[in-house]
Amino acid sequence: MKTPPALASFRPQRGAALVIGLVLLLILTLLAITGMNTSSTELVMAGNEQFRRAAAMAATAGIEEAIADIGSVPTVPGVAPTQVADVPVGAAGTDHYTTSSRYIGEETGLPQSSVDRFVGLHYEIDSTGTSARNARDRQVQGVFVVAGAGGGGGGTRQIGTGLGPLGE
Repeated sequence: MKTPPALASFRPQRGAALVIGLVLLLILTLLAITGMNTSSTELVMAGNEQFRRAAAMAATAGIEEAIADIGSVPTVPGVAPTQVADVPVGAAGTDHYTTSSRYIGEETGLPQSSVDRFVGLHYEIDSTGTSARNARDRQVQGVFVVAGAGGGGGGTRQIGTGLGPLGE
């Protein structure tokens, strides 16, 4: 008996389609797992950036507070810096700053001023802000205050109205 021509052209199958399908499925699974790991890593990185910014904002708040309290820093060269430690910032209280303010020196003969009537007082403020996940930011700010001559030696006195009374 003769085999019909339509059936004669078929060869026995060896299962290559199954193997290729399983390999493609494995590749797709690996791509999906890699994508999930990448997205979770990016999420952690975004959170770390937020905490770093919160630490920078805390350090900036420390600088601003130290500038507001610059009149309490002794104007004697070589005296230990005025320290303010671990002050909470914000409603949650998770961010903190620590500042160190020190008097650098006095400058006489200021341009555009009457001779020996005004002096410039130089200060340096070092502020470190901290936030969650050990995020830290350190900022250093120089401050120059124009004071009346003889204003050194314990405090500064305000010249003019400025932004308001000194120490507020």
